[in-house]
Amino acid sequence: MSVISVEGIKIYAFHGCMDEEGAVGSHYEVNVKIEADVEKAVETDKLSDTVDYVKVYEIVKEQMAIRSKLIEHVARRILTHIKNDCAHVVSAEVTVYKLDPPIHGIVDRVGITLKA
Repeated sequence: MSVISVEGIKIYAFHGCMDEEGAVGSHYEVNVKIEADVEKAVETDKLSDTVDYVKVYEIVKEQMAIRSKLIEHVARRILTHIKNDCAHVVSAEVTVYKLDPPIHGIVDRVGITLKA
């Protein structure tokens, strides 16, 4: 098994419990780690024998565009789609960070990591 990482995906989206978050939006970062069997790809040098990074990015982009109140909900959707829609995935881990969250204090980011 190998680990494929797609990290530092920057997205502007409209998640949050407050109405203002849905109207104004904020910056997010998404990191994805995928455990996959890539032994065949090592030999064949064919994209069809590994996880397509572009597909992973597109899943993140599509799911981040669907408004949710909780980043936990968004992370679960991303994880589910990666596992269902990408070939060769054995397991995956998705982390969604909300950057500069609307908290009365100085906080760089809040995040959730889900694994399946």
